[in-house]
Amino acid sequence: MTLASVVGQPRAIDALQAALRSGTLHHAYLFAGPEGVGKELAAVGLAQALTCPEQPEVGCGKCASCLRVAKGLHPDVTWVMPEEERVARGLAGRSDFTGTPSRDIRVEQIRGLQERLSLHGLESRRKVALITSAHRMNEAAQNAFLKTLEEPPADTTLILIAAAMDKLLPTIRSRCSKVHFAPLPVDLVAQRVQQERKLDPQTAALAAVMAGGSLGRALSLDVDGLAQRKEIITRFEALRPDDALPVLRFAEEYGGSREDAEQALALLSLWTRDVALLKAGGEGLANLDLKQLASETAARASEAELHRRGYLIERALGGIARNGSPRLQLERMLLELLMREVR
Repeated sequence: MTLASVVGQPRAIDALQAALRSGTLHHAYLFAGPEGVGKELAAVGLAQALTCPEQPEVGCGKCASCLRVAKGLHPDVTWVMPEEERVARGLAGRSDFTGTPSRDIRVEQIRGLQERLSLHGLESRRKVALITSAHRMNEAAQNAFLKTLEEPPADTTLILIAAAMDKLLPTIRSRCSKVHFAPLPVDLVAQRVQQERKLDPQTAALAAVMAGGSLGRALSLDVDGLAQRKEIITRFEALRPDDALPVLRFAEEYGGSREDAEQALALLSLWTRDVALLKAGGEGLANLDLKQLASETAARASEAELHRRGYLIERALGGIARNGSPRLQLERMLLELLMREVR
């Protein structure tokens, strides 16, 4: 993997390659954009270009140095990430930490990074720090990191990778050169998903649309959950405000875990988009096999009601992301939606 091999992000990659060619590299970069669209791959590619002895400022992707960067083993490339993320990547076990692995990047980790950066490079003239999930630095960590941004060590490049740029302090954002990564083209995501997961074209296309241009999200989607798509949608449309039992059963069955609830809500969000698209006379439905049901729903639902549907679904997803109970978030969303419709 090199910068040149990152697909779907021509503007971001062209800007980085131009800075390398002209020698105008910034000391700190903020790679911002949705999860799973190539930010980390580009960060690895940039680190390779800065440390590669075979093709300096480009990166060959094949030499021992480039391979160690890709594997996270290069002595002059330091990775910083939340403990929970280290466990998820198989870089550490839960027993390696006292208590539950932190979801945040803590101030102790930033201080450790600062100590590493104060040392001379062992193999490369340039040192690189990659901070994944940088938006999860807690307040103390961000304040400590500001010192590094304000007084950067010589021959050092800092790369912050963030899916939620607004969670970083304005003073951090202003001191970084921002590189924006857009959602990937749906066709590209569908093609890659079909190849890597051996899915049929229709399922791959649905996964790509549901993932919103995120290859990482599309690759991690539960295929069995996608297979339940028609059942989830038809049961949702059959819910009525005068019968609470099916509502509670729906929330119980699809709110058993965070992953199940998020996938059900993502399916309903896509379904609501299909209905709104059909109501506006558009084409290109993701759930093409349910066009008849979409037409019936579009005929009885107003634009305002569809807008409210979308709002309530997004609010439920946000509540789950903030560690709210998946089942309760589903129940609340459904009850508020149905009570509004009965009025």
